[in-house]
Amino acid sequence: MSDKSDGIKAQKEEIVKRNLNRLLRTAVAIMGSKAEAEDIVQDTFIKLIEKQPDFNSPEHETAWLIRVTVNLCKSRLRSHWWQKTVPLLESHRAQYDEQIDILQTILSLPVKYRTVIHLFYYEGYSTKEIASLIELKEPAVRKQLTRARAILKDIFIEEEIFCERIY
Repeated sequence: MSDKSDGIKAQKEEIVKRNLNRLLRTAVAIMGSKAEAEDIVQDTFIKLIEKQPDFNSPEHETAWLIRVTVNLCKSRLRSHWWQKTVPLLESHRAQYDEQIDILQTILSLPVKYRTVIHLFYYEGYSTKEIASLIELKEPAVRKQLTRARAILKDIFIEEEIFCERIY
């Protein structure tokens, strides 16, 4: 192997190390399954090797990888096979039952809502950055966040009322 190919290999390994956890969290948030998320992330890195894009900055690199991850998740969720399966919540070991309930509630949201919720609250992206990542207009992202928050609020209010009636 030449020094150039060793350098490229080392560069790709660094990209994987820098982005693996973020991409895995994003894919799990969208797919609801750690195994599916791992497959998606592996496919993302295969695309990275195949396409060999030139990145202007670390932010550009991360944005490209997240965009590919989100698009692969969307494609998988649209597939005929996926629609016949039920994803299980086997990842994100929670320390408290409340965390499990919150995570399950977020995963019960439609994909478009859980994607923006994850990118906004867990990854810390602005609505403008999310719009760029998932190829929507910024007002659409804000609307999805608003709707997702409203759905979550309604669910948690219903659960609170239900719990009050039991006790």
